Amino acid sequence: MFTGIVEETGIVKSIAKNTTSLILKISCSFAKELVIGESVAVNGACLTVSKKTQEDFDADVTPETFRRTSLSLLSTESIVNLERAMKADGRFGGHIVSGHVDTTARFISSTKEENAVNIKLSVESKFGRYIIEKGSVCLDGISLTVSGVETEGEKTLFTVAVIPHTWQNTNLCKKKSGQILNIECDLIGKYIEHLLTWDKNQKKDDEQNLQSFMTGFTSFH
Repeated sequence: MFTGIVEETGIVKSIAKNTTSLILKISCSFAKELVIGESVAVNGACLTVSKKTQEDFDADVTPETFRRTSLSLLSTESIVNLERAMKADGRFGGHIVSGHVDTTARFISSTKEENAVNIKLSVESKFGRYIIEKGSVCLDGISLTVSGVETEGEKTLFTVAVIPHTWQNTNLCKKKSGQILNIECDLIGKYIEHLLTWDKNQKKDDEQNLQSFMTGFTSFH
């Protein structure tokens, strides 16, 4: 469990690539404090520490994570946002973040407005239902508040306002138009949707199974 409050940025020192999997070596100041098997959110994706030194740690990226996130686009010297798992007695400085990335969003533009940087992004419309104005969203491991939402064809466009501290202490300031960010939608919203639609979907599946059985039974006789 994470909160979307980035501890620091790390640097990708090496990448061992297979067809659809990776082993990332990332340097950071807290590497010496890590324990083998613990979780670290890397650009919002929960990864497990498999090896460590005083200066860096290794983490495996499975095919599922490779396909679902932007980690496959990393290169050596890439800057990544890092957060260690939340302690049980810690504060929720951001919002509930699982580190299980839903999909990726495309960076469209950034606009300065006094002390804020307003970032506009786009995401597939099927994920748009989880993005609501004044709701929470996690972008590359950063807990942010949605300030506006609109629909444009097959895409949902949304805007987040970034404060100076977040802009200066994460990799957001390095992003350019067209680049990809990991996005995790609000966990509570996804569970509510699942619970509300479970009975309906289950009933539909039962009806389809019964219909298939009756069709097969009639054909047999």
